[in-house]
Amino acid sequence: MPYKYRYAKRAVANIRTFYRNVALKYRHTYSFEDMERNIRDAIFYIYAIERTLPRREPTISRWRGYHMANTSKWYYAYIIEGDTITVVDTCHAQNMHE
Repeated sequence: MPYKYRYAKRAVANIRTFYRNVALKYRHTYSFEDMERNIRDAIFYIYAIERTLPRREPTISRWRGYHMANTSKWYYAYIIEGDTITVVDTCHAQNMHE
């Protein structure tokens, strides 16, 4: 069944904030283009949830009650309502801890 995808402002804000902080910390080696590409890729992977990114049980307690999917860099907490997947939160792999 084809899904419709939505995401909360918080989910995208987490991605943008993470890469903005990387850009500030590594401003001599990490370009604006790198930042934009990384943000775009992380958001693009949302559309792979339940297609190529399998559903998992959440590994952190604040995501209890949600489904979780992950790439090598990003974890996504989401809910499924009918044919709509809504990503409610995101977290970079470096920050996946209680």
